[in-house]
Amino acid sequence: MPQTNINIRIDENLKKQFDAFCSEIGMNMTTAFCVFAKTAVRQNRIPFEITAEPDPFYSEVNQRRLKKSIDDLNAGKGTHYELIEVSDD
Repeated sequence: MPQTNINIRIDENLKKQFDAFCSEIGMNMTTAFCVFAKTAVRQNRIPFEITAEPDPFYSEVNQRRLKKSIDDLNAGKGTHYELIEVSDD
């Protein structure tokens, strides 16, 4: 089957770490990327879970604080400020 080249940009330190990892498991980076691509195509998905830390804005603690702040404002507790528009002239 004809082959083609793919060029990607990656952090230099991450590349070194990934190269070392690939060597430890007995393959090179090209083979590792090919395994990833074949698995992704075969399964029609990223072949591993991708997660991120939850947004702290939606944390239970922050939501309670926001609700209290809204309740305080609705109860008349708070400071009202006028918007002052500044011209860039």
